[in-house]
Amino acid sequence: MNVIPARLAGVSDIAMVTPPRKDGSINPYLLAAAREVGVNRIYRAGSAWGIAALAYGTQSITPVDVIVGPGNIYVALAKKLVSGEVGIDMIAGPSEVLVLADSSARADYIAADLLSQAEHDSMASAICITTERSLAGEIALSVSSQLASLSRAQTAAASIERYGAVFIVKSLDAAFELANRIAPEHLELHLQDPLPWLGRIENAGAVFIGDHTPEPVGDYFAGPNHVLPTAGSARFASALGVDDFLKKTSVIAYSRAAFDRDAKSIIRLAELEGLTAHAESVRIRLAKGSG
Repeated sequence: MNVIPARLAGVSDIAMVTPPRKDGSINPYLLAAAREVGVNRIYRAGSAWGIAALAYGTQSITPVDVIVGPGNIYVALAKKLVSGEVGIDMIAGPSEVLVLADSSARADYIAADLLSQAEHDSMASAICITTERSLAGEIALSVSSQLASLSRAQTAAASIERYGAVFIVKSLDAAFELANRIAPEHLELHLQDPLPWLGRIENAGAVFIGDHTPEPVGDYFAGPNHVLPTAGSARFASALGVDDFLKKTSVIAYSRAAFDRDAKSIIRLAELEGLTAHAESVRIRLAKGSG
């Protein structure tokens, strides 16, 4: 998710930080994936200190220009603190899923999808908006029945208790209006005919359409990047992409004719701002008539 856009953008030197396991080793699956995508260096460091090391450098860690990737609250705050010293992608908060459901939806599918996000973090958000009161009750029961078998049941239960909800609305129009106000990281559409509603979505990190597109499909396999805006920032931000690793530089070249045409307007604008040196920088060229 982080390395491939950088490679496509032409980044030649990519470092990764990851906390080691208890014996000091790094997960071999992670090492294999890093080698496959072309990571140049891997540092055994994590959390806020890993971010600080990348931003400022240490005796053994070379500082970088850009830091990307999601993490827990400590990683997010560390990225916020070093922003400006280095470029960052976004301040990513706890994971979120919002499910929009009509009478065609299956309660057990929705419950499973809500729990798939709730197990991330006790601060994760798992919400469903539905037009069907009976479905809302079925979802609540299914969440309770599925919860007990989870390996991270305690974390998921805390998330559901604090940040889980099922909202009942009068219409799908109202559902989409509320969804756009929430601007979720993940938006699932469990609707009879979802495609005509896509145009109503204004704010969402990623959209998952239909019964057979649960959010974990996007986490692990589907293809589009899964470093996504959270905490309502989908109102103004997008998924991590190639553009996050590219810079744009303006190049300006005026001919003599173009300069003569625009000079008086430039001088006038500079004088309106009280910036006489700006104005003189243009006026001196008019007076000299240089080519």
